Amino acid sequence: MPLFSSRTSRRPRIVPALDDAELARVVGRLSKRGGNARTADVTLVASLLEETGDDWDRRSHRTSVLAEATADAEIAAAWLGREPQSADALVFHAWVELARGLRDGHLEDAGQLVTRCYRSAELNPDDPLPWVVLLGVARIERYGQNDVNAVWREATGRDRWHREAYLQMLAYLSPEEGGSSAAVLDFVDVVRTRIPANAPCAAVELTAAVRQYQGLLAQGGVRAMTAGQLWDGGQIAAALEQAAALWAKQGFFQHAAAQADLNVLAYALCAAGRAADAHPVFQALEGVVTPWPWNVDGPAVQRFEQHLAKAERGRQGGVGGA
Repeated sequence: MPLFSSRTSRRPRIVPALDDAELARVVGRLSKRGGNARTADVTLVASLLEETGDDWDRRSHRTSVLAEATADAEIAAAWLGREPQSADALVFHAWVELARGLRDGHLEDAGQLVTRCYRSAELNPDDPLPWVVLLGVARIERYGQNDVNAVWREATGRDRWHREAYLQMLAYLSPEEGGSSAAVLDFVDVVRTRIPANAPCAAVELTAAVRQYQGLLAQGGVRAMTAGQLWDGGQIAAALEQAAALWAKQGFFQHAAAQADLNVLAYALCAAGRAADAHPVFQALEGVVTPWPWNVDGPAVQRFEQHLAKAERGRQGGVGGA
């Protein structure tokens, strides 16, 4: 599926499906039917996931978006009730429970969720997704590091550059969830040199930097005033420079959530006072907005539009600061 289309830019809007037209179609049909699960809804979700085959990257993207879209519906339960021995039904139900747990801060039944992940893994041994869900469970339940490392090896052993696996591990290690800044830095240092520049997980280093930057802003005072210095030198500056040079090029990224990573890049460039350099990134996005990282200090679309305007002014020779 191509990352960029030939259509003209559209007004900024949040598009959970990103560039996945089939996923957008299914989410749109589900949203029109409200919270009551119907057989047709189950069929829509099941068919879409089946179509992905062993494209683990797109399977993860579709599963996560559908889980968020149906977290308050009964589609996952209806599907599992209809096909209790379906690997797809089991892992989808698990992801829906995880989405609710991350939203609410706790899991209704962690033991049952884990059991379903293991059963899905037995039925489809090549699929990394049950293990990725378990990484998410580890975030909420605060598993010990040794246990998490074992799950991590299972997930990345099946798909070495699985984007969601890297993001779940990054969140588990973060100080906001009981980890530490040192643990995040150690993780990034270990994986940085191994990840191909255009891998699905290539944005993990820049994602960590944006989270660090936002953490400094949240502390207020001197730390917030000097947060912009984070981008001025060292490895973070080098990572931002490489991303700015490569990511927005047509065809460079092929993974399903590429537009989400381009949102991170556009935000980082603006935060670094390089709004003019963010202009080609905004062009590539064609108005597709992801809630994070824009929503930390206001409505995501509004903040996106404000930075887009700065990028336009910067391109034209005006003030291009963040």
